[in-house]
Amino acid sequence: MSQVTLSALSERVQGSRNVRRLRIAGSIPGVVYGQGVTPVPVSVDAKEFRTSVSGDLGLNTVINLETPVGKFTCMAREIQRHPVRGTVQHIDFQVIDTKAGVKVEVPIHVVGDAVEVRHADYEINQMAFSVVVNAMPDKIPSFITVDISDLKVGDTIRVGDLTLPEGVVAFDATVGLVGTRAGRAAKTAGNANAAAE
Repeated sequence: MSQVTLSALSERVQGSRNVRRLRIAGSIPGVVYGQGVTPVPVSVDAKEFRTSVSGDLGLNTVINLETPVGKFTCMAREIQRHPVRGTVQHIDFQVIDTKAGVKVEVPIHVVGDAVEVRHADYEINQMAFSVVVNAMPDKIPSFITVDISDLKVGDTIRVGDLTLPEGVVAFDATVGLVGTRAGRAAKTAGNANAAAE
């Protein structure tokens, strides 16, 4: 299984003023939690954290978090960001069982050319940009491909229509991912027909 290692301090000082100082110094406060684990307050270096989750899996990366109180195999589950600057303000690290499936959100990549839709002056309407799945930690895909080549006007590609990688199971097969909508020319023609009637 591909994993990254991240060092953390576990004796984090509490209080908004001290947390602010921590962030100014280039660290991010956080907490490690999980079933059977007493929550551990931690802080990690901001640059090291960004590097850890900058690979293909992003926030679905499995992290070996090394702290003074022990090593935790976890994932960055909840990220709080500054409302204006967008910088990470707090991280919740969830301890995972590497032998059990985990619930993750995987981005989708739309590929192909929906020729029939294009020729009808319709447009592709992407309704979702990710899929929630359950996968073993070593089977988490970096993305899931959605091929629109056979899409027709009025069709919708749903999660249940996808061929998911081995070991990956979707939670809701009914979720719509890609559909169609009238383009400018089709709308104009439709309005003209409506006016004529």
